[in-house]
Amino acid sequence: MSKGRPGPLARGFDRIERGLDRAFGPEWNPLAQLGPLGWFLFWIVTVTGAYLFAFFDTGLTETYASIEWMSRAGWWHAGLARSLHRYASDLMVVVMFTHLLREWALGRFRGARWFSWFTGVPIIWFVYMSGITGFWLVWDRLAQYVAITTAEFLDTLGIFGEPIARNFLSPAHLSDRFFTLMVFLHIAIPLILLLLMWIHIQRISAARTRPPRGLAAITLGALVVAALIAPAPLNGPADLSTVPQAVGLDWFFLSAYPVLERAAAPLVWIGAVVGTVAVAALPWAPPRPPREKPAEVFLDHCNGCERCVADCPYNAIRMVPRSDGAPFAFEAQVLPDRCVACGICMGACPSSSPFRRSGGLVTGIDLPDLSLAELRAQVIAAAEALPAKAGAPRVLTLSCAHGAGHEEAPGRVVMPCVAMAPPSMFDFILSRGLADGVVIAGCAARECHNRFGRAWTEARVARARDPMLRERVPRERLLTVWAGPTEAARLARETSDFGARLAGLGPLQRVRPLSEEERAEALALGRQTIRRAAE
Repeated sequence: MSKGRPGPLARGFDRIERGLDRAFGPEWNPLAQLGPLGWFLFWIVTVTGAYLFAFFDTGLTETYASIEWMSRAGWWHAGLARSLHRYASDLMVVVMFTHLLREWALGRFRGARWFSWFTGVPIIWFVYMSGITGFWLVWDRLAQYVAITTAEFLDTLGIFGEPIARNFLSPAHLSDRFFTLMVFLHIAIPLILLLLMWIHIQRISAARTRPPRGLAAITLGALVVAALIAPAPLNGPADLSTVPQAVGLDWFFLSAYPVLERAAAPLVWIGAVVGTVAVAALPWAPPRPPREKPAEVFLDHCNGCERCVADCPYNAIRMVPRSDGAPFAFEAQVLPDRCVACGICMGACPSSSPFRRSGGLVTGIDLPDLSLAELRAQVIAAAEALPAKAGAPRVLTLSCAHGAGHEEAPGRVVMPCVAMAPPSMFDFILSRGLADGVVIAGCAARECHNRFGRAWTEARVARARDPMLRERVPRERLLTVWAGPTEAARLARETSDFGARLAGLGPLQRVRPLSEEERAEALALGRQTIRRAAE
């Protein structure tokens, strides 16, 4: 099962992330932690905003005076908090769009993943609304420019009884209630944003909302340094009797404002609506690849152990009361609209044992597009294709479709996630003499494409998570390689070094060689799978 060569943007991200791996380490790689960083920045903005509110006064003249005091006399605490508030907001915009672009590049927006993508689109608008209302509250010349431009743009909708831009014609038209309203909006909008962020992660099991502490410390430290070196600017006070001329725009939040001044408002509204709908509809846009069939439960082999529920990365499996009269309280039930067909549940099922005969090889939960029986057949076929060299160890590779081994090759089996292969599969390969060693080639160590594939595989092989690797399996004959799609050369190099080490271990003691009948049956099943895929 090969997913094909990743696109140029995905390869570009992988190369950049490899450099960041060297700088930060895989666990702290910023591009692999964009979601958690977004949450962390949101809480920085929230905490600093709450602190600033203690010193903030609402009023036509009091507002600017309080901000000026924070920036001048109180620079060492309130001013620092204001700069952190501003720069964390700017960085949140960068993180948000980078996260959006990366998920699109990696193809993680179609199929069952549509929900997270679709609910992420309104988050963009609420982040911008939160930031823009914050600029109004400063009530300097930049705030005056933003207020007038925004009001004139909103007036083009024609939905207000009177043009709201009139409020900014002169000081007489603006009252203290305006700033009270702005404070309310600047609190209410982030609360709605928080709700949307919570909804955004609801279909993700054990969603990460906190970055590693080291990365969080680096991020906060960098923001503090930036705040001390270049405090957030403060223009002169707003003066409604004059038209603001030179104002320093915050290009993260206000980059569209020069367009609002020059372009026809109806065109801008149409562009904003069409752009939003187009981005939200990307999961269903052509060309639409065929949807992988969701996992299926076979109750004759399910005892309700809940391992598949615990290991599913997408909350796509739940336990429900038993329906077949078997002496178990519960059974697993797959939610098809949430399943991404990663196969991790199959690798977690205790009944997933390749030692049974192929014809009756059915497990408690299986993938229709790549069942355990078909995986077993592909493993045997790959072993048959291994080059036979006198004295050279035979190395079989089980590879992730999103990592360095995503392309089909002799002696390699490609699957949606390496965690779909139960540990008994490694035992089967070695004990039946199909190979002298097994390479488990997953995706990059910084982030598994299916979230938990690396973690669960390592824990199972280390005999720390069920289903565990059996004690009889020689651990030195297993190699795990975590490499991204542009690291094929590293995978080949580490596989070659592994083969050299195997040569020094001596011959492998087989428990029982694969019988000719088992081989023939598995190969026949493999040919059927190939024909079905071709059709």
